[in-house]
Amino acid sequence: MKKILIVDDDIASCRTLELHFTHQGFEIQSAHDVESGLSTAQSMQPDLIILDIKMPGRSGLEGLPDFKKAHPECSVIMITAFHDMESTIKAMQSGACEYVHKPLDIDEIDEAVTKALNRSKALVDDLDIAPNDRTDGSSMVGRSNLMKEVFKTIGLVASKPVTVLITGESGTGKELTARAIHNASDRSDGEFVAINCAALVETLLESDMFGHEKGAFTGAVNRQIGKFELANTGTIFLDELGELSPTIQAKMLRVLQEKEFTPVGGTKARKTDARVIAATNVDLEEKVKNGEFREDLYYRLRIVTICMPPLRERAEDIMPLVQMLLGKINKELKRNITRLSQDTMNAFAMYNWPGNVRELSNILTKAVALCPGDTITPDLIPEEISELMRDQLSTPSAPENIQPRDRLLSLEEVEKKHIMHVLRATGGHKGNTCTALGISRPRLRRMMHNYAIED
Repeated sequence: MKKILIVDDDIASCRTLELHFTHQGFEIQSAHDVESGLSTAQSMQPDLIILDIKMPGRSGLEGLPDFKKAHPECSVIMITAFHDMESTIKAMQSGACEYVHKPLDIDEIDEAVTKALNRSKALVDDLDIAPNDRTDGSSMVGRSNLMKEVFKTIGLVASKPVTVLITGESGTGKELTARAIHNASDRSDGEFVAINCAALVETLLESDMFGHEKGAFTGAVNRQIGKFELANTGTIFLDELGELSPTIQAKMLRVLQEKEFTPVGGTKARKTDARVIAATNVDLEEKVKNGEFREDLYYRLRIVTICMPPLRERAEDIMPLVQMLLGKINKELKRNITRLSQDTMNAFAMYNWPGNVRELSNILTKAVALCPGDTITPDLIPEEISELMRDQLSTPSAPENIQPRDRLLSLEEVEKKHIMHVLRATGGHKGNTCTALGISRPRLRRMMHNYAIED
């Protein structure tokens, strides 16, 4: 039986909440000031505290830190008749998980209690993800076979003076891969210069890449050094390469062939020894077929190609990525979020991640910013992700419309149906299925074979 402590000097309000929650099956105790509330909480060890703000003696806001210090795993709902912004902000900063105004609406307080108790339940089954605080978030992380192949290729190509084309969906870490190649090469002492080829119009991009001479165009009051000159002896990274115009494609081909370029408005070619690494999230081969990209430039760029796998194909990497990203986000936001609830991690494993690692980073940043404790729970992540677990829990694994006269299923049949259900929920993704079931890939293969589940 869950235990709720109500701390409120309003006797009528206390009595109403006592009757309501007792009727719902909770064990209820009340106190009418902060000091007696702390004493009652010590003996009661509640699962939830409903704490009023304005009371005789110390206010609920003043007592909240003491309640959280003595009972860190206990959720606290603040209630008040005052609707001022400052009290709400202070309550949330001090560790309250919900804030409800008087006069209390029963549906609203029920919703707050349900959410708070679900959070407390999550803390029991949470995962201590031990954020990796030894990284600034710029390291490449992965233990999947797909990422191991990427790491191997980086190791092989880093010391070779060849162009590299990195392909993959947005958010898969193409720039991190380029930086890893640069850092592992004999050019690591030189500059790593990145250019987003889609960020500037053609004239500005040309000047940004190759520089311009004084008077080359209106506003060119001084000579400007371009990125290729700046990156000399280092590495230049061309992101979103597929967006280059035909004019700049022709100039890029000359840079690769002759290792020289001419600034805008200039007459004299300049040499560069910059290594070129390019990246794209579009199909360059298709662009070549459609006449939108030079075939000779394409083959010059793809001496070595590294294909970055999408996150949905490497579910094994979600946990280490969460650890690395949380270490970075904690530093940036001055927080200490150290845990994920099991339901959150399961939902992460089942989600398709269309935005890849960048989307994961953005979701974790928002969750850390809004997290009232030290654990990220499903209510802190987007609904389209958290509802994956709710859908799984709400869908029975037993046959629908089962009647009492129907025979009982054997344990093996129940296990087979549950595996099939999770496979359907994950779209047949083996890595996500293993994470949701908490088993290894070899065990999943054996079980599918034993139960004759089609791959």
